[in-house]
Amino acid sequence: MSDNSPTPRLHWEDFPPGLVREFGHTEVTREATIAFAAAFDPQPFHLDDAAAEASLFGRLTASGWHTCAMAMRMICDDHLLDSASLGSPGMDQLRWLQPVGPGDTLRVRLTVLDARPMASRPGVGLVQSRWEVFNQHDQAVLSMQGWGMFRRQPGP
Repeated sequence: MSDNSPTPRLHWEDFPPGLVREFGHTEVTREATIAFAAAFDPQPFHLDDAAAEASLFGRLTASGWHTCAMAMRMICDDHLLDSASLGSPGMDQLRWLQPVGPGDTLRVRLTVLDARPMASRPGVGLVQSRWEVFNQHDQAVLSMQGWGMFRRQPGP
């Protein structure tokens, strides 16, 4: 965190196991779907209506990686940028559950599964979370699970 950053409101202690938070609201657009695919995942069913209609999806769909990126934006805007996040050692699980496409509206649910102090760094705590992304029909479209590192509250 730079010297110009605001003091984070949320620390490791604010993420007990069992905590559930819901947030975010992202509308998936055709333009963003095609732009992301052109730059990072240029499979035809992400780029072209005719190819998409002939695919298993039957319509233009966002790349799963684009769905992850949209989820990460919502997670940053409504969670990480207000916390003492120190990054993540990685994801343990990632599942694309339903196709996402233009016209869908996405939101995120965070569920804290586990939390423990980091043995090697007393000022840092680990939080294991499940992130689920839902569309406007309350269908789960993405599930991720992994660990985050957060600064602990300063002592007295």
